[in-house]
Amino acid sequence: MAATHPEPKTPLSTWLFPFAGVVFYGVVTTLGLGKTFSGAASDIVVAVALMPVLFGAVFAAVYHAEVIAHRTGEPFGTLVLTMAVTVMEVALIASALLADKPNPTLARDTIFAVVMIVVNGLVGLCIVFGAMKHREQSFRVTGANAYLAVLIPLAALSLVLPNHTSTAPGGAYSVNQLAYVAAATLAIYAAFLYTQTVRNREYFALVIEDDEEADKAHVPSNRATLISVALLIVALASVILLSKTFTAAVEFTLNRAGAPAALAGVVVALLILLPEFTAAIKAARADKLQKSLNLALGSACATIGLTIPAVAIVSIVYGAKLELGLDEKDTVILLVTVAVALLTFGTGRTNILYGMIHLVLFATYGFLILAP
Repeated sequence: MAATHPEPKTPLSTWLFPFAGVVFYGVVTTLGLGKTFSGAASDIVVAVALMPVLFGAVFAAVYHAEVIAHRTGEPFGTLVLTMAVTVMEVALIASALLADKPNPTLARDTIFAVVMIVVNGLVGLCIVFGAMKHREQSFRVTGANAYLAVLIPLAALSLVLPNHTSTAPGGAYSVNQLAYVAAATLAIYAAFLYTQTVRNREYFALVIEDDEEADKAHVPSNRATLISVALLIVALASVILLSKTFTAAVEFTLNRAGAPAALAGVVVALLILLPEFTAAIKAARADKLQKSLNLALGSACATIGLTIPAVAIVSIVYGAKLELGLDEKDTVILLVTVAVALLTFGTGRTNILYGMIHLVLFATYGFLILAP
């Protein structure tokens, strides 16, 4: 007789924070706060109170998207989770592009930060933590190669190629170039998504079949799924409503601290990636490195594959300036990261050495932001 699994309780925080975000936005808007930050006491209060509310709303959105993904199965599950994360990221970047004092480099800094945080920071931590407990871990080379095959051209088209075109000055694309790159990026990601969720799902399956069955042990009920759909909508609305206040608060804080502007991209990337961080590291420690890679590298591919087209549309429609090209220093770090990743994921097994190399590269990226 098959074992029954009780319906897991929805964490209270995933109910409270989505509504708290909407209420917070209403209060701040009514009082006329949060539009600009000048250093007044009220600005500090708004910024301090905003952070836990917004982070909580992001965690809640990812939680409810995962519930829906678990209920719907593939390919719709991956689409729901990917779209939820993309909506939040695009909202934050678009708010900076369309602000009174626009930040044309936030998209570039955020996308590059996502690549560095995921491919070096998160992958490095997963490999190190997994190796400390299990010495070596296995994963499917076909799946890892598919992720890299998508990530490399996406990163090149969005972050490197803009520096080598002549129509637009600096690291920017012309309107026609931006439209083409958006379409090409979307086509690559669509082909990957079809491969991952329909055509070759076995490339990304867990290495141990028992782990696959354990992940399917409990499917949420229709009632739980409908509740998550409603709460996901509220959580995404909270993030969208608070995005302008968040980007303004981050830029003001960095300016007051004399910190590099590129740190704004790191903050936005961390905000979006934190929910995946905990899940990926937990999976690695449970000897499910394939699941960690699916979470980590999948989020990096989705970030570029969907964010670039969405941001490109915002830039073209509203005439917002968008600078995408990396400088020489960051281009070198990106190329070294790609080369090391090809070696790391080339054999189907990892050990602590590869993890430490990725972590050193991530530390180098962070150090050069502070000491360019």
